Amino acid sequence: MTAETNTRKGRRRSPFLSVAAATASTATTVAVTMLGLLFVTFVIGRVMPVDPVLSIVGERASKEVYDAAYRALGLDKPIIVQFFYYLRDVVQGDFGQSLRTGFPVSDDIRRVFPATMELATLGTFLGVVLGVPLGVIAAVKRGSWIDQIARVVALVGYSMPVFWLGLVGLLIFYGILGWVAGPGRLDIFFEDIVPQRTGMILLDSALAGNWEVFRNAFAHIILPASLLGYYSLAYISRMTRSFMLEQLNAEYVITARVKGLSERAVIWKHAFGNIRVQLITVIALSYAGLLEGSVLTEIIFSWPGIGSYITTSLLSADMNAVMGGTVVVGLVFVLLNIFADLLYKFLDPRAQ
Repeated sequence: MTAETNTRKGRRRSPFLSVAAATASTATTVAVTMLGLLFVTFVIGRVMPVDPVLSIVGERASKEVYDAAYRALGLDKPIIVQFFYYLRDVVQGDFGQSLRTGFPVSDDIRRVFPATMELATLGTFLGVVLGVPLGVIAAVKRGSWIDQIARVVALVGYSMPVFWLGLVGLLIFYGILGWVAGPGRLDIFFEDIVPQRTGMILLDSALAGNWEVFRNAFAHIILPASLLGYYSLAYISRMTRSFMLEQLNAEYVITARVKGLSERAVIWKHAFGNIRVQLITVIALSYAGLLEGSVLTEIIFSWPGIGSYITTSLLSADMNAVMGGTVVVGLVFVLLNIFADLLYKFLDPRAQ
């Protein structure tokens, strides 16, 4: 009797133990991944053919000044000791001081990251709104001209260089047609008019009720966001089509059609309902990819985001800024993947 009671109690505790085990596993995964990312970033920063000391003191500095700066940066210590010092500082949110801007790297990242997030968020939104229906229709009309167009659109999105599309887009829609504004986030006249609450101009101007600034910001962001949205659309539509084809060939879809359900109910309620959880991971990966992969887009459109910040810092031999920006982008990518995985398990009981 006692053994049976203990067994029942153990069964009642098992969900909590499962959640605790999953949480511990996730935390361990994040810690190990971030440790590896920090180590790789640190090693890359040290092996690159850039002398951080010369970036500070200049090429004409005396040997005494050079040696003093060398010791002040801790470069005279063993590499493993330097890594632990770097790890200690990063855990405290200290990425050092930017040699280019003169401000702490953490402050610079807080200033530029919202611009990248705003651009990537709008691009992902466009990719989801257009890519999901396109993938569903292509799967339903498999082999038709609609399916062929969808596959060509996805192929072009994967094949075309982003810098070429960006330059062509600027030439046509800005230079010739004048439908959009030029590079940058705002015209000079509209800068610093609305208070920066989130750092995302569209949201800040809407909160402030300044629709003139909102329209100007939208005119600037729509072209680069559409470019990123096209790449997101190519990935999302292709994956949606693949998922839908698998579901449409399943037995339960055939059974639903035999029972007389409308084609719309079969497609959107049954087939699409079973791929929504999978699409969460696809959309999260697409969003993370835009956050970390919008470097060329930001450079072409003079967008002051973290991608252009890292690139400019690299050209200026500002390794503190490069390493700090890389770590932040890597952390965001890891967190988005974990969020998608947790949401997947929450929405799909079969994944428990």
